[in-house]
Amino acid sequence: MSVRALVVDRSASELMRVAELPEPVAGPGQVVMEVSHASLNHGDLNDARSGRVPPGAVLGSDAAGVVTQAAADGTGPAVGTRVVAMAPGAFAERVAVDVTALAPVPASVDLAVAAALPVAGLAALRSLRAAGLSREKRVLVTGASGGVGLFAVQLATHAGAYVIASVGSAARAEGPARAGASEVLIGLEGLSMSPDIVIDSVGGPQLVQAWDKLAPGGSLQSVGWTSGEPAVFPPYATVGPAKSLNSFLNQGEFGGDLATLIQLVTEGALTVEIGWRGSLEQVAEAAKALRERRVSGKAILAIGSAETEASVVGR
Repeated sequence: MSVRALVVDRSASELMRVAELPEPVAGPGQVVMEVSHASLNHGDLNDARSGRVPPGAVLGSDAAGVVTQAAADGTGPAVGTRVVAMAPGAFAERVAVDVTALAPVPASVDLAVAAALPVAGLAALRSLRAAGLSREKRVLVTGASGGVGLFAVQLATHAGAYVIASVGSAARAEGPARAGASEVLIGLEGLSMSPDIVIDSVGGPQLVQAWDKLAPGGSLQSVGWTSGEPAVFPPYATVGPAKSLNSFLNQGEFGGDLATLIQLVTEGALTVEIGWRGSLEQVAEAAKALRERRVSGKAILAIGSAETEASVVGR
């Protein structure tokens, strides 16, 4: 038997194509899950472009579905359990996943919604935690209409922080405002206060501007670089009152934090905005929409059902 999967192909549109691969084999402490939905991230596009995922290898990290084979050592969920997972090679009909990298999904949560959580939700949750999020801190979120940005706005607002959302255009302001941002700015124009925390997913010149605005003792977490532009700091930009610029990467065990995100969704404290939906075969369209910044929120691929009509929601 074989499974359909999305692999890197440098000769294909958007450097990826659907291929037939052997069935996954579960290793120690792993389950096999039937993937219902997956989420495409800017990082996946960069993985294909940069060579970090080599030609022929399966892309993806975000997946939700149902366990079809339990772990041989008795750990993890039973067959039939609905789960969300952060796993390499997630863009396939079936995937072997470490039991420490997944969390159960209750019946009340749509698997398409759950699939949107791992990369972006974990990045938002963990970067805010690393930056020392607490009540009444001033938090600037750049790229606030994207996946990480919308989650960060909601999580910081839920914690009682004063949240300033930065977006690329007026057309993208509605999502962060709806998510609870106290202010929504176009770029950093009009930023009147020095934030204690910056969650930056844009990089480039805007990262430099955000660093300049960061309050003494503050923390800037660099979680992405969607601009693709270099960040050039002027002389003495890093000389002055102590503050920190931190690189960020999702790593370690993910199950506990995924369970936290699912619980927040269940409680209504965290919502998922889906800006594109389509089948695995329509991934090139999703990738193009992401690159052109036409997706507000998340892009969701239906893996288990190829009949989904692709659309940029609301456009």
